Amino acid sequence: MTTQAETRPSAAAKPLRWAADTVATMREGARLRLDYSAQSLWSIDRMIEGIRREGAPEDAVRQVLRGFGAYTGEVIVRQTGAEWWATGGDHWIRTPDGRLWDPIDEARRCYAGHGSLRLLCRDAVRAEPRR
Repeated sequence: MTTQAETRPSAAAKPLRWAADTVATMREGARLRLDYSAQSLWSIDRMIEGIRREGAPEDAVRQVLRGFGAYTGEVIVRQTGAEWWATGGDHWIRTPDGRLWDPIDEARRCYAGHGSLRLLCRDAVRAEPRR
């Protein structure tokens, strides 16, 4: 278990790969072009809702959800200047205001019907800097 948080680039390596894989998979498999914009997260939320309606067990879609969460995290990183952090195998982002966000867990919450990646991004981007 890691006792200290890793900062970008080492903490970002896996989430960046997961996000890039998601972009490629969605482009090729679902014909959905993801451009790392906040608007693209509408499509991701709808995609997760569609998968949930099909009734797939969470274990069967765990990697897909991880990719959607990593993609969302990278959208936030690019819009706010946030950094990926990792400890004990978990990955989250830290925005310049010092707040921590867990987009990968939010993707799981979205799948359970209790979250939104689009709203997570909105909240992270709108977060007020600490004074």
